[in-house]
Amino acid sequence: MISIGTFKTLVTGAAFAAFATGAVAQEMTLKLGHLANEQNSWHKASMLFAEEVAARTDGRIAVEVYPNDSLGREIDLINGMQLGTVEMTITGESLQNWAPMAALLAIPYAHNSLEEMDAVASGEIGDQIEAEIIARAQVRPIAYFARGPRNLTANRAITTPEELQRMRMRVPNVPLFVDTWTALGAQPMPMAFSEVFTSLQNGTIAGQENPLALIQSASFNEVQTHVNLTEHVRGWIYLTIAEQVWQKMSEEDQAHVLEAAAVAQAFEREQFLEDEQLIRADLEAKGMTFVEVDQQAFAEASRDAVIAGVDETIRPIVEELFAN
Repeated sequence: MISIGTFKTLVTGAAFAAFATGAVAQEMTLKLGHLANEQNSWHKASMLFAEEVAARTDGRIAVEVYPNDSLGREIDLINGMQLGTVEMTITGESLQNWAPMAALLAIPYAHNSLEEMDAVASGEIGDQIEAEIIARAQVRPIAYFARGPRNLTANRAITTPEELQRMRMRVPNVPLFVDTWTALGAQPMPMAFSEVFTSLQNGTIAGQENPLALIQSASFNEVQTHVNLTEHVRGWIYLTIAEQVWQKMSEEDQAHVLEAAAVAQAFEREQFLEDEQLIRADLEAKGMTFVEVDQQAFAEASRDAVIAGVDETIRPIVEELFAN
């Protein structure tokens, strides 16, 4: 793992290397757009990736990072990568529009821990997902970043599915999520994320579910008192490069890019774990109560709905994940 101090040293060193080798002509610029802000671990890892690529290629390949959707929204960037107007992005289950197996990046209760998720993402199933994404979406994953588990917020403790009691709660407009929470006993209401705070404030809904980072950035602590640690979705997201760009690179430069991506992946994991601890402490300091729940009860109550809700092409894999 790479610390903040090491990251700053690398950045400074890479900048000096670029200055010292200014005579080397820049051959390729990779525009990397993503949705996270500058404080997010994905962005910090992207910046380190850019410095590593520059250092390893003596400045011949430059990576320009565009946070906050400033280069375009996720789907637009994927389309741009296919058309040749964008080189890189960070993306995940949105790729299921082209590659159905990408849905496996966000299956409720498919993984009980970060370690289990890592085993899948870096193992045979992960290899199959990546191969399908390359073949069908013409996008090549070169590293993956963890996503914070999704948790249920409310103005009361909820430790079992029975305690949901048809609670009205916001979910993303994802059919699988709607089916899952319906099976658990809630009354899920799909709505845009931008509408959630006001809907919680005026009582249209009584709860919502999201990773801690979004709970914090959206200031849900002002309208919700409890974080119920359901951890119902653990998933990952890919750092990707357009396949047509990848094929234009020499084998040597492909190796440099993969090495840089591996460094970024290790650094992001360290940042992610540190951020999760800091965010929880911040939310607790702002008055939110964190509640341990019976995750096994939630997993068992939702299993049939999850299996029925996924595409038939990936159903055997989901059944295998639940069986392990």
